[in-house]
Amino acid sequence: MDKETLQFYRSNAQAYAGREKGKHTRLIRFLALLHEGATILELGCGAGADSAEMLARGFDVCPTDGSPELASEASRRLGRPVDTLLFHDLDKVEAYDGVWANACLLHVPRPELAPVLELIWRALKPGGHFYASFKAGEADGRDTLNRYYNYPSPDWLRATYSSAGSWSSLSIETGETKGFDNEQATMLFIVARKSP
Repeated sequence: MDKETLQFYRSNAQAYAGREKGKHTRLIRFLALLHEGATILELGCGAGADSAEMLARGFDVCPTDGSPELASEASRRLGRPVDTLLFHDLDKVEAYDGVWANACLLHVPRPELAPVLELIWRALKPGGHFYASFKAGEADGRDTLNRYYNYPSPDWLRATYSSAGSWSSLSIETGETKGFDNEQATMLFIVARKSP
């Protein structure tokens, strides 16, 4: 992960954790794809709001974040340990029914995204589902808070996913959101299924 971006989250963990989001309709739709009690890896869990929702619905969740400070905030919220995990350190093999990566892989430098997606593909069980979201664009860059974004196009993402594993399905939807920097952004929401 980009060092300046990771440092931003480490330095602003409490402020970021205090930014409460409402119910995540995309999360509910994702969970509907999984069987009851499914094992889910959450990457970039932040303050743990999505993991809390998954746990409340009876799923077996492994929340992780790249920032030890945010992992600590999430651990306090969830009342359970939250691991610090950088994406390239993911070493599980066919361990999860689902991987939830909301607004975190968008910080992975473009040349490193395919290898990270390969690790996620490997960590999924056959037939497992994977959700990720990205800020849309045509070239990487930084936002007003100096955070790095890979800003992909849908075509670039499709090609990158295709090079990183065998997926039986991959859908991309678009939407608008306001981020921590209070700027409106066009988002790309991807749901992929690992080939059974």
